[in-house]
Amino acid sequence: MQTEKTVAERFAQAMSEFINDNLTDSIALFSDVLNQDAHHCLALIARGSAFMKQGNFDKAIEDFDRAIQIRSDYARAYHLRGVARYEKGDNQGARQDFDKAIHLDPEYAAAYYSRANVLSLSGSDEAAAEDAAMAMQLGVRNLEIYSGENNMVRTQHMAVEDMLETELDR
Repeated sequence: MQTEKTVAERFAQAMSEFINDNLTDSIALFSDVLNQDAHHCLALIARGSAFMKQGNFDKAIEDFDRAIQIRSDYARAYHLRGVARYEKGDNQGARQDFDKAIHLDPEYAAAYYSRANVLSLSGSDEAAAEDAAMAMQLGVRNLEIYSGENNMVRTQHMAVEDMLETELDR
């Protein structure tokens, strides 16, 4: 039980470093988490995201691949891998990942937006416009979900906390 608490504490510390844009420190801490729990899907996603922010798309893709091996139904892992592939110039691979993310979660607005970018590059302007419209529609719905009774958007802290609690349900 103590190991789990240590993993949870390490992960929280790594997320704090990531949020504060201390990418090298966050990567080291996420790596510590993964050394203790190689199947920690969120640590793989977060470390891959940190690698991506550093421009290290190959390492990011490796982490997203591992996350997909652990949870093949995890739409966000496919989306993020697609973004890394897009950044590397692999538009076909990116499109496949965005398609899979949308198949797994038809209300995942970011995946529609990303796919719209790839479609636009390939000259599929009508399909790109449809995806952009869907991203906008879903984005408005998500904003309503994250608004309180007084129509006040939650703070970044609460949004991150919600993400951590619900991310694996996506």
